[in-house]
Amino acid sequence: MGKGKPFLEVLASAVHEDFRFPFLEIFAFLYTLGAFALANFTVSAFTELTTSDAVAYAVTNSLVGGSLIFFIILVFKNVAYGLGGELEKGIIQTYFSYPLKRWALLTAKLLSGVGLSLLLFFGIQISAFYILAPDIVLSHFGTIVMTYAASVSYPLFITAIILLVTLMLRRGGIGLVLGVVLYFGMTIGSSLAFFVAAATESALVIKIISMIAPSYALQLHYRGIAGISYGSSTLWNPTLSEAMFYIGGSYVIVAALFILGYIYFSRRLNL
Repeated sequence: MGKGKPFLEVLASAVHEDFRFPFLEIFAFLYTLGAFALANFTVSAFTELTTSDAVAYAVTNSLVGGSLIFFIILVFKNVAYGLGGELEKGIIQTYFSYPLKRWALLTAKLLSGVGLSLLLFFGIQISAFYILAPDIVLSHFGTIVMTYAASVSYPLFITAIILLVTLMLRRGGIGLVLGVVLYFGMTIGSSLAFFVAAATESALVIKIISMIAPSYALQLHYRGIAGISYGSSTLWNPTLSEAMFYIGGSYVIVAALFILGYIYFSRRLNL
Protein backbone atom coordinates (compact mmCIF):
# COMPACT_ATOMS: atom_id res chain seq x y z
CA MET A 1 0.00 0.00 0.00
CA GLY A 2 1.18 3.51 -0.81
CA LYS A 3 1.83 6.04 1.88
CA GLY A 4 -1.44 7.37 3.24
CA LYS A 5 -3.58 4.84 1.38
CA PRO A 6 -4.52 2.75 4.47
CA PHE A 7 -5.68 5.91 6.26
CA LEU A 8 -7.80 6.95 3.28
CA GLU A 9 -9.31 3.46 3.04
CA VAL A 10 -10.30 3.49 6.71
CA LEU A 11 -11.66 7.04 6.36
CA ALA A 12 -13.66 6.10 3.26
CA SER A 13 -15.06 3.06 5.04
CA ALA A 14 -16.04 5.15 8.07
CA VAL A 15 -17.71 7.79 5.90
CA HIS A 16 -19.63 5.12 4.02
CA GLU A 17 -20.87 3.67 7.29
CA ASP A 18 -21.65 6.95 9.09
CA PHE A 19 -23.37 8.66 6.16
CA ARG A 20 -24.85 5.78 4.23
CA PHE A 21 -28.23 6.34 2.62
CA PRO A 22 -30.48 7.82 3.88
CA PHE A 23 -28.61 9.40 6.85
CA LEU A 24 -26.79 12.08 4.85
CA GLU A 25 -29.92 13.10 2.97
CA ILE A 26 -32.11 13.14 6.08
CA PHE A 27 -29.76 15.22 8.20
CA ALA A 28 -28.95 17.63 5.36
CA PHE A 29 -32.70 18.19 5.00
CA LEU A 30 -33.16 18.65 8.76
CA TYR A 31 -30.26 21.11 8.96
CA THR A 32 -31.77 23.11 6.11
CA LEU A 33 -35.24 22.98 7.62
CA GLY A 34 -33.95 24.13 10.99
CA ALA A 35 -31.97 26.98 9.45
CA PHE A 36 -34.69 28.37 7.18
CA ALA A 37 -37.89 27.51 9.04
CA LEU A 38 -37.01 27.92 12.71
CA ALA A 39 -34.65 30.94 12.70
CA ASN A 40 -36.06 34.17 14.13
CA PHE A 41 -35.26 37.28 12.10
CA THR A 42 -38.09 39.38 13.51
CA VAL A 43 -36.66 42.75 14.48
CA SER A 44 -39.23 43.23 17.26
CA ALA A 45 -37.89 40.14 19.01
CA PHE A 46 -34.58 41.92 19.65
CA THR A 47 -35.78 45.37 20.69
CA GLU A 48 -34.20 45.01 24.15
CA LEU A 49 -30.74 44.71 22.59
CA THR A 50 -28.82 47.94 22.29
CA THR A 51 -25.92 47.13 19.94
CA SER A 52 -25.68 45.69 16.45
CA ASP A 53 -23.31 42.99 17.72
CA ALA A 54 -25.94 41.92 20.26
CA VAL A 55 -28.56 41.71 17.51
CA ALA A 56 -26.16 39.67 15.36
CA TYR A 57 -25.60 37.34 18.34
CA ALA A 58 -29.36 36.94 18.90
CA VAL A 59 -30.04 36.20 15.23
CA THR A 60 -27.19 33.69 15.07
CA ASN A 61 -28.36 32.04 18.28
CA SER A 62 -31.87 31.61 16.88
CA LEU A 63 -30.43 30.12 13.68
CA VAL A 64 -28.27 27.65 15.61
CA GLY A 65 -31.12 26.66 17.91
CA GLY A 66 -33.17 25.25 15.07
CA SER A 67 -30.51 22.80 13.88
CA LEU A 68 -28.21 22.06 16.81
CA ILE A 69 -30.29 19.15 18.12
CA PHE A 70 -30.01 17.41 14.72
CA PHE A 71 -26.24 17.87 14.76
CA ILE A 72 -26.09 16.38 18.25
CA ILE A 73 -28.15 13.35 17.22
CA LEU A 74 -25.90 12.73 14.20
CA VAL A 75 -22.63 13.00 16.13
CA PHE A 76 -23.87 10.90 19.06
CA LYS A 77 -25.06 8.26 16.60
CA ASN A 78 -21.73 8.18 14.76
CA VAL A 79 -19.60 7.86 17.90
CA ALA A 80 -21.81 5.63 20.05
CA TYR A 81 -23.34 3.35 17.43
CA GLY A 82 -20.61 3.66 14.79
CA LEU A 83 -17.41 3.19 16.76
CA GLY A 84 -19.21 1.45 19.64
CA GLY A 85 -20.79 -1.08 17.30
CA GLU A 86 -17.44 -1.90 15.71
CA LEU A 87 -15.88 -2.43 19.14
CA GLU A 88 -18.75 -4.60 20.32
CA LYS A 89 -18.78 -6.76 17.17
CA GLY A 90 -15.00 -7.01 16.92
CA ILE A 91 -14.88 -5.26 13.55
CA ILE A 92 -12.26 -2.84 14.82
CA GLN A 93 -9.77 -5.73 15.00
CA THR A 94 -9.84 -5.90 11.20
CA TYR A 95 -8.57 -2.35 11.04
CA PHE A 96 -5.78 -3.19 13.46
CA SER A 97 -4.33 -5.42 10.75
CA TYR A 98 -3.76 -2.36 8.55
CA PRO A 99 -0.27 -0.80 8.52
CA LEU A 100 -1.69 2.10 10.50
CA LYS A 101 -1.03 3.37 13.98
CA ARG A 102 -3.95 3.31 16.39
CA TRP A 103 -4.05 7.08 16.77
CA ALA A 104 -4.37 7.43 13.00
CA LEU A 105 -7.19 4.87 12.98
CA LEU A 106 -9.09 6.78 15.65
CA THR A 107 -8.44 10.02 13.77
CA ALA A 108 -10.05 8.57 10.65
CA LYS A 109 -13.08 7.50 12.67
CA LEU A 110 -13.44 10.91 14.34
CA LEU A 111 -12.90 12.82 11.10
CA SER A 112 -15.83 10.93 9.66
CA GLY A 113 -18.12 10.83 12.68
CA VAL A 114 -17.44 14.31 14.08
CA GLY A 115 -15.42 16.33 11.56
CA LEU A 116 -17.67 15.78 8.54
CA SER A 117 -20.74 16.31 10.70
CA LEU A 118 -19.33 19.71 11.72
CA LEU A 119 -18.57 20.61 8.09
CA LEU A 120 -22.10 19.67 7.03
CA PHE A 121 -23.61 21.62 9.91
CA PHE A 122 -21.54 24.78 9.43
CA GLY A 123 -21.74 24.64 5.65
CA ILE A 124 -25.54 24.64 5.63
CA GLN A 125 -25.77 27.10 8.51
CA ILE A 126 -23.47 29.73 7.02
CA SER A 127 -24.98 29.33 3.55
CA ALA A 128 -28.50 29.76 4.93
CA PHE A 129 -27.40 32.71 7.06
CA TYR A 130 -25.84 34.45 4.06
CA ILE A 131 -28.99 33.93 1.98
CA LEU A 132 -31.28 35.22 4.74
CA ALA A 133 -29.17 38.09 6.07
CA PRO A 134 -26.01 38.78 4.04
CA ASP A 135 -25.51 42.20 5.64
CA ILE A 136 -25.23 40.65 9.13
CA VAL A 137 -22.79 37.97 7.93
CA LEU A 138 -20.51 40.48 6.23
CA SER A 139 -20.50 43.09 8.99
CA HIS A 140 -20.52 40.85 12.09
CA PHE A 141 -18.66 37.73 10.97
CA GLY A 142 -16.53 37.63 14.15
CA THR A 143 -19.60 37.68 16.40
CA ILE A 144 -21.19 34.94 14.32
CA VAL A 145 -18.12 32.69 14.53
CA MET A 146 -17.87 33.25 18.28
CA THR A 147 -21.56 32.38 18.76
CA TYR A 148 -21.19 29.17 16.76
CA ALA A 149 -18.06 28.24 18.71
CA ALA A 150 -19.84 28.78 22.03
CA SER A 151 -22.91 26.81 20.91
CA VAL A 152 -21.01 23.76 19.65
CA SER A 153 -18.59 23.53 22.60
CA TYR A 154 -20.90 21.67 25.00
CA PRO A 155 -22.04 19.09 22.40
CA LEU A 156 -18.37 18.40 21.66
CA PHE A 157 -17.70 18.06 25.39
CA ILE A 158 -20.43 15.41 25.63
CA THR A 159 -19.11 13.72 22.48
CA ALA A 160 -15.70 13.37 24.14
CA ILE A 161 -17.37 11.84 27.21
CA ILE A 162 -19.29 9.41 24.99
CA LEU A 163 -16.03 8.47 23.25
CA LEU A 164 -14.29 7.70 26.55
CA VAL A 165 -17.20 5.67 27.91
CA THR A 166 -17.58 3.80 24.61
CA LEU A 167 -13.90 2.88 24.53
CA MET A 168 -13.83 1.79 28.17
CA LEU A 169 -17.00 -0.33 27.96
CA ARG A 170 -16.44 -1.39 24.32
CA ARG A 171 -20.07 -0.68 23.50
CA GLY A 172 -21.99 2.44 22.66
CA GLY A 173 -25.40 2.03 24.28
CA ILE A 174 -24.46 3.26 27.74
CA GLY A 175 -22.38 6.11 26.32
CA LEU A 176 -25.31 7.24 24.18
CA VAL A 177 -27.70 7.22 27.13
CA LEU A 178 -25.18 9.14 29.23
CA GLY A 179 -24.78 11.70 26.45
CA VAL A 180 -28.53 12.28 26.19
CA VAL A 181 -28.79 12.64 29.98
CA LEU A 182 -25.91 15.14 30.06
CA TYR A 183 -27.36 17.19 27.23
CA PHE A 184 -30.87 17.53 28.61
CA GLY A 185 -29.57 17.63 32.18
CA MET A 186 -27.75 20.87 31.39
CA THR A 187 -31.12 22.58 30.85
CA ILE A 188 -32.20 21.67 34.36
CA GLY A 189 -28.75 22.27 35.79
CA SER A 190 -28.48 25.76 34.32
CA SER A 191 -31.89 26.74 35.71
CA LEU A 192 -30.80 25.55 39.15
CA ALA A 193 -27.51 27.38 38.76
CA PHE A 194 -29.23 30.70 38.11
CA PHE A 195 -31.53 30.09 41.06
CA VAL A 196 -28.60 29.30 43.36
CA ALA A 197 -26.71 32.34 42.05
CA ALA A 198 -29.64 34.59 42.85
CA ALA A 199 -30.16 33.05 46.29
CA THR A 200 -26.50 33.27 47.27
CA GLU A 201 -25.79 36.48 45.35
CA SER A 202 -22.76 34.75 43.86
CA ALA A 203 -22.23 33.89 40.20
CA LEU A 204 -19.63 31.19 40.97
CA VAL A 205 -21.87 28.28 39.97
CA ILE A 206 -22.78 29.99 36.68
CA LYS A 207 -19.09 30.55 35.96
CA ILE A 208 -18.37 26.86 36.61
CA ILE A 209 -21.10 25.79 34.20
CA SER A 210 -19.84 28.30 31.63
CA MET A 211 -16.47 26.51 31.56
CA ILE A 212 -18.10 23.57 29.79
CA ALA A 213 -21.07 25.43 28.26
CA PRO A 214 -19.69 28.89 27.35
CA SER A 215 -22.87 29.87 25.53
CA TYR A 216 -24.18 31.01 28.94
CA ALA A 217 -21.29 33.44 29.42
CA LEU A 218 -21.79 34.82 25.92
CA GLN A 219 -25.53 35.08 26.49
CA LEU A 220 -25.00 37.03 29.69
CA HIS A 221 -22.57 39.36 27.95
CA TYR A 222 -24.98 40.31 25.19
CA ARG A 223 -28.28 40.12 27.04
CA GLY A 224 -27.51 40.27 30.76
CA ILE A 225 -30.16 37.61 31.41
CA ALA A 226 -29.08 37.06 35.04
CA GLY A 227 -29.74 40.71 35.85
CA ILE A 228 -33.03 40.75 33.99
CA SER A 229 -34.31 37.53 35.53
CA TYR A 230 -33.29 38.18 39.12
CA GLY A 231 -33.35 41.94 39.38
CA SER A 232 -29.63 42.31 40.04
CA SER A 233 -27.72 43.68 37.10
CA THR A 234 -24.44 43.28 39.01
CA LEU A 235 -24.81 39.52 39.59
CA TRP A 236 -22.48 38.80 36.68
CA ASN A 237 -22.02 40.90 33.59
CA PRO A 238 -19.08 39.30 31.75
CA THR A 239 -17.11 41.43 29.33
CA LEU A 240 -16.45 40.20 25.79
CA SER A 241 -12.91 39.23 26.84
CA GLU A 242 -14.31 37.17 29.73
CA ALA A 243 -16.78 35.43 27.42
CA MET A 244 -13.95 34.62 25.01
CA PHE A 245 -11.91 33.27 27.93
CA TYR A 246 -14.71 30.84 28.81
CA ILE A 247 -15.06 29.78 25.18
CA GLY A 248 -11.32 29.12 24.96
CA GLY A 249 -11.31 27.33 28.30
CA SER A 250 -14.15 25.05 27.24
CA TYR A 251 -12.21 23.95 24.15
CA VAL A 252 -9.13 23.26 26.27
CA ILE A 253 -11.28 20.89 28.34
CA VAL A 254 -12.74 19.30 25.19
CA ALA A 255 -9.28 18.83 23.71
CA ALA A 256 -8.01 17.27 26.96
CA LEU A 257 -10.87 14.76 26.97
CA PHE A 258 -10.25 13.78 23.36
CA ILE A 259 -6.53 13.39 24.14
CA LEU A 260 -7.48 11.03 26.98
CA GLY A 261 -9.55 9.08 24.46
CA TYR A 262 -6.55 8.84 22.13
CA ILE A 263 -4.29 7.69 24.96
CA TYR A 264 -6.75 5.03 26.07
CA PHE A 265 -7.35 3.80 22.51
CA SER A 266 -3.63 3.66 21.75
CA ARG A 267 -2.27 2.19 24.98
CA ARG A 268 -5.01 0.71 27.15
CA LEU A 269 -7.57 -0.75 24.78
CA ASN A 270 -6.94 -4.49 24.56
CA LEU A 271 -8.83 -6.48 21.94
